[in-house]
Amino acid sequence: MPEDDRERKRTILNTLFLHLHPPTVPAATIRYTHTWGLGGMGLVLFSLLASTGLLLMFSYEPVPGQAYSSVQGIRDSLVFGKFVRNIHHWSANAFIVVALFHMLRVFFTGGHRESRQFNWILGLFLLLFVLFSNFTGYLLPWDQLAYWAVTIMTGMLAYVPLAGSWLQEMLRGGSDIGPATLVNFYTLHTTVLPILFVIFLPWHFWRVRKAGGVVYPGGEGEEATENQERVHTIPHLVTKELAVALALVAAIFAFSIFVNAPLQEMANPGMSPNPAKAPWYFLGFQELLMHFHPLFAVFVIPVLAGLALVLLPYFDYDTVGVGTWFLSEKGRRMALISAAAAFIMTPAVVVLDKYFIDFQSWLPGLPPEISNGLVPFAILLVGVTGFYVLMKRRFEATKAEAVQTIFVFLLSAFIVLTIVGVWFRGSGMKLVWPL
Repeated sequence: MPEDDRERKRTILNTLFLHLHPPTVPAATIRYTHTWGLGGMGLVLFSLLASTGLLLMFSYEPVPGQAYSSVQGIRDSLVFGKFVRNIHHWSANAFIVVALFHMLRVFFTGGHRESRQFNWILGLFLLLFVLFSNFTGYLLPWDQLAYWAVTIMTGMLAYVPLAGSWLQEMLRGGSDIGPATLVNFYTLHTTVLPILFVIFLPWHFWRVRKAGGVVYPGGEGEEATENQERVHTIPHLVTKELAVALALVAAIFAFSIFVNAPLQEMANPGMSPNPAKAPWYFLGFQELLMHFHPLFAVFVIPVLAGLALVLLPYFDYDTVGVGTWFLSEKGRRMALISAAAAFIMTPAVVVLDKYFIDFQSWLPGLPPEISNGLVPFAILLVGVTGFYVLMKRRFEATKAEAVQTIFVFLLSAFIVLTIVGVWFRGSGMKLVWPL
């Protein structure tokens, strides 16, 4: 190949990479321990899902009578069909984990503040798309696991005030889960959500590029960048991104060789499994239903949690600790204490609520929305507020450190609820010992 052609292609390739990255980046930001390559991992997993999903579409039939048998055919009859389906399934689950860890990395390094608030909002939308994409794909095999998990999740929508029944019927395509539901989920999964990803992913990356790349230790602004050692994006950053991408693809491929995507017997609307559980990434919310009135478990708590996440970047923070994991040494200690407190207190509250606490009996005559909803929720708010005040005074913490402490406490509590839902709920959703 003539030297001019090689130089021209090299220039085009470099320009493509530099649309996503600035020409130079601070050396401190390309350490693996600073970002763990999570944003790039998300893009790799999306690419794997898009390519394997496209292959699966050639053989899948989105009709209840044929959906299950077409998935069986993909698994048992097509050359590499089982492997492609396994890659798609495990990439989808990994996508949730990576997206969640990426959000946490951004928060714990202060990457949601200063000029990056709006990109945090875009990231929250992308996280919702990841969850909803997994949820809509969950029904497509049309087996018992998928059918009843989606039945539970869409049933929860009925508790949304005013619009609950409408949302439920719109998503199901009627009053019950049937052919219209499968078509709705298939359309959302293969058309609507991919289009949203194609719009929001470049927008999200462009906002990072506009902000000067990943947030780095020392904060934002000209003064913070003066003493930062900078290196060229090509090859320093790009080679590291390529290494992370190849390692991730190799891990997904290896896992997909040895572990098959689940497929139970064909969906039977007349026979519910016991226990019937939501997908693992929604089991924390299903566990909330065991402790709060559905109005609070399905609507009030998720809405307030979502609103808090949206408003997080707009608190009046100081700039100390931006780009540093957990803000400071004090912030790390506070986060560790709050996580430990949540991992001890949450199981204790679950057991107490099961065997000792009964607000409905203690407060006879009150509507269940109050006795089993408003009252325990108010107690929860008082407890969290008290913990915030205690930690802030005890450590003489900044507002950012105190907010981070409550974030860690609530996140850890939700993780415990998810673990309880996955491993400690048995027949009839009773508490059981998994071993």
